[in-house]
Amino acid sequence: MATGINRLSETAVVGSSSSPFDYYLVLSETDSETDSETGPARVDGIVVEEYVYGDDHAAVGLDSVGWSAADGEWWNSAAFSREMRRDPLLRSRIVAARRSEAESVYRGLAGEDLPGETALRSRFHDREPFPSSAPLLFGPPEVPEGYHDRRVYRILFAGQLDSGHLAHLRDVWSMDLAADPHARVAGTARLHAGADLFTWDLRRIGAGVAGGLDATGLDVTALLAGPYATAIGPLLRELTTEMRFQGLIPVTIERFA
Repeated sequence: MATGINRLSETAVVGSSSSPFDYYLVLSETDSETDSETGPARVDGIVVEEYVYGDDHAAVGLDSVGWSAADGEWWNSAAFSREMRRDPLLRSRIVAARRSEAESVYRGLAGEDLPGETALRSRFHDREPFPSSAPLLFGPPEVPEGYHDRRVYRILFAGQLDSGHLAHLRDVWSMDLAADPHARVAGTARLHAGADLFTWDLRRIGAGVAGGLDATGLDVTALLAGPYATAIGPLLRELTTEMRFQGLIPVTIERFA
């Protein structure tokens, strides 16, 4: 199956050309995520987000802006973005969208074109900063023979995956699922990108661990053999995007080693 993950191995040096923006539709409180007998769910607004990354690809902040269909106004949405992740009821009304889908919804509700991404970025005035620190290294990293560096990242998401989502990820990532359906590590996948090797574990974190979130994590290990770490950023982005479209909302990307 051809996917963004498969394509990454062919474009590891040149990187990814995908949009850095995440688009979300905010559904009405009275509607569900899917079409009902009365027609498509009603959209109350749109949220646009962009993560800010450090040199090592860990997230250092989140920019966001929201738009309300009721009054047609754009507004700073840092507080709303936090609640999207913390409040399960609000999260159930949030649907990940592609740029083209957001454009269609905005045109139908506002009667004009959605601003371009440069214009949207100019509306970011309320950055949510993330605490940042160097990875805790208690000694030299254990780097297997044939590689010169080993890095470990965690992409943290609000929400949990159901069996249907797991089956989809198994197919898209050729992921080996755990035999025990209740195991903390639900599955493992791997990818060769040039001379580099990436593996990622899909981890059930649960509630009360990550700041009280009902959370899921992707623990990504990068073994680098080439002189450039150009595949790390595109891979983390592709993994994040795939999980967004399985109903989870990314919280942060941390580097552990």
